[in-house]
Parts: sequence; C-alpha cells; structure tokens
Amino acid sequence: MKRFITSIAAIVTLAVPLFASASTWIIDPEHSNVGFKVRHLMVSNVRGNFEKFTGTVDLNDKDITKSRVEVTIDTNSINTNVQKRDTHLRSPDFFDVAKYPAMTFMSTRVAKAGGGKLKVTGNLTLHGITKEVTLDVEGPTGESKDPWGNTRKGATATTRINRKDFGLTWNKALETGGVVVGDDIAITLEIEMIKK
Repeated sequence: MKRFITSIAAIVTLAVPLFASASTWIIDPEHSNVGFKVRHLMVSNVRGNFEKFTGTVDLNDKDITKSRVEVTIDTNSINTNVQKRDTHLRSPDFFDVAKYPAMTFMSTRVAKAGGGKLKVTGNLTLHGITKEVTLDVEGPTGESKDPWGNTRKGATATTRINRKDFGLTWNKALETGGVVVGDDIAITLEIEMIKK
C-alpha cells in the first residue's frame, strides 16, 4: 500500500509542471473584432463583422504547438451597416440563421511559422458544413496588465474561405459580366484575451 501511495505521489509530482505550463484565456468581445470582406458587383469590397462571439484559448506556455482554440460566433449578429442587406444575409439565401444560429472553429493543430507567427489549423463549421481551414496568426503578444488588474494578451488572425464550400451559393449574374457577390471571403480576427 505504501508503495502504491508513493507511486501516485510521484505521478502527481511529475504532472504538476505540465498543468502549470498551461493557462486559459477568454476572448474579450468588447476589445476584439471578427470581420470579413467580400467583393461586390465586381467593383468594390463590402466589409462587415459579427458583433457577438465567445472563445477560449488554452495556451501552453512551454510548447505553443500544444495550445488549443475554440470560438463560437452568433451568425444572427452579422452587421454590414446596411439593415436591408443584413436581413438578406440572415435569410435562407445565405446564413439561414434560424436553422444555423452559430458558426464554430475548433483548432486541431498549431504550428510555428517563424517570426513570432503561427499557423492554427482547425475545423470551421458554417451553415451545417464542416471544413478544415488554417489561420495565419500574428502573436500572441506578451502579457499586459490593465488598470483593473486583469492580465491580457492579443493576436491577429487571417484566413480566406470560399463561401460555396459551405453551401452559401446565392448569386445573380450582371449584364456586364460577373456576379453580384464574390465567392472569396477574407476573414480577419483582432483578438484581445483575458487570463482566466
């Protein structure tokens, strides 16, 4: 029995540094932005963002490649600053928010990309379809203390997706050639996190 207790104590002692090297960070939606850009009428870009989202980053301080990211975005919170367009984007022609109220991203691997950058690959689920995407990440930054005692970090992530890959296929042809809405969506996430 004594040997068993000694073995358990040894396992716990070895495990402590592993847990100690990990920290959990909560995305602060008040100081973060989930934005996108898409071609409109073949002549300009329309920008928008999602105003409601939550996320957690489990950061491994000793080996960044063992970190994990989970984000949930409320599709109903889409905002392009044009109410009529936002209503259309919420409809079954696009996000169909009544049926698919959220999109999610769950990381599956993290790789160093040099120069303080990372490539975070994971599963993006949008419109009921899950596809693998890779985020190009700058950061995370070093820690900073805010005036209220919270510890914060930041990061910027970008990626591009084809909306048709996720079943968002609505469009109309133009008399001059081309279509109303482009397929390529540029996504930018400006993230500020608070240590839990």
